[in-house]
Amino acid sequence: MNRATGEVKGKRVAIVCGVPMDVDNCPVRDVMDNIGGKWNSLMILSLADGPLRFSQLRRLIPDISQRMLTQTLRDLQRDGYLYRTVYPTQPPSVEYGLTDLGRSFLAILKPFVDWSLENHEAIRKARAEFDATG
Repeated sequence: MNRATGEVKGKRVAIVCGVPMDVDNCPVRDVMDNIGGKWNSLMILSLADGPLRFSQLRRLIPDISQRMLTQTLRDLQRDGYLYRTVYPTQPPSVEYGLTDLGRSFLAILKPFVDWSLENHEAIRKARAEFDATG
């Protein structure tokens, strides 16, 4: 790797956990970009106990707009984290649930939630101290 340019064989690379990864095709960046949004993880956590209908999800995350809920569900479905089932009722009912991939991500996400709960106060304190010196 050329340290001056950050290139390996003419490709720009980022070092992630000691592994050089092509900046334009980095699996870590690709996954984090799509799952790291404000609503994506909350949506997956909301579906942890089983499938839910659109209106149920909206009640569980009351500060999400209908448009953003729709887009987030589509993005998560596109990436394979959840499935969508349409029932032929009048009007049609739609239900969302986690796929195997979504459940495997949930296994990573739950420890992060626990860590967040455990460390939230320390993070808020650090922010306040930083802001006070700024």
